[in-house]
Amino acid sequence: MMAENAMPKVLTPTQVRDYEEQGAVAPVRIFSTEQALRYRALLERDEAKYGPALKEALRTKPHLCLKWIDEVVNSPALLDAVQDLLGPDLLLYNLSTWIKEPGDRTFVSWHQDAAYFPLDPPLQVTAWVALSDSVEENGNVKFIAGSHREGIFHHAAEHAAGNLLSQGQSIRSDFDPARIREMSLQPGEASFHNTRTVHFSEPNRSARRRIGLGISYVPASVTCTGSVRHTAMLVRGRYDGGQFDLEPRVKRHFDPDVESFRLSAVERFRAARSEQIALHEQRFSKQGPSE
Repeated sequence: MMAENAMPKVLTPTQVRDYEEQGAVAPVRIFSTEQALRYRALLERDEAKYGPALKEALRTKPHLCLKWIDEVVNSPALLDAVQDLLGPDLLLYNLSTWIKEPGDRTFVSWHQDAAYFPLDPPLQVTAWVALSDSVEENGNVKFIAGSHREGIFHHAAEHAAGNLLSQGQSIRSDFDPARIREMSLQPGEASFHNTRTVHFSEPNRSARRRIGLGISYVPASVTCTGSVRHTAMLVRGRYDGGQFDLEPRVKRHFDPDVESFRLSAVERFRAARSEQIALHEQRFSKQGPSE
């Protein structure tokens, strides 16, 4: 999406090429270690303050209820990196907080984001921003190099205990282990992966938390292919389309001026995802992997 001969703002030309050829790039320094740990402290303060109610809010669009997450997703350095991959007009499509507690058995099964998102064209990028270290020992994200060029694979519902994907969608295809690449990150670093890149993560075998924000950005030119009209936040440039209801920014935690919109946005996002999963299954009952 980056204009030909344009100089990247944050990523190096080699990193842009790695993203295009491999389907992901990491690590990319976005925040200082100190800033990332400040965000982590704010998260843990909010966990203590709001209790179990916050866990559900963190799963889908928490930028619409927590001011510090709104700050993260609108960070100029982060948006500069995304612009290097998607161009100058950007929407925030979704955000999920991914937390693995010390020694727990939770994991994320093999999947492609594009199997869940009704976006045309499928140009979504996930920026995975680390608030703790994210390494082999504590269950970092891994991906299959080049898988973004191989179409969409069949994702079957497998509701295994500990799967952090709420719908249990998992790719059943086998991949050559030699193609697996790790995305090891330190606090304040990010990885970026293509919506069609096959990725997964294993349990946390360490004695420390693994914490990251999975932030989904799309070019403002994308459209929705599903029947559900849902929402996105304009974070940079212009939006001339009309398919998304644009999300407001919060002025404080659980902003009363935004809260009803947030609840509707979450409901609509989940409805759109469920519709997409049903359509995916219908399609693959008749055919195999496809562009």
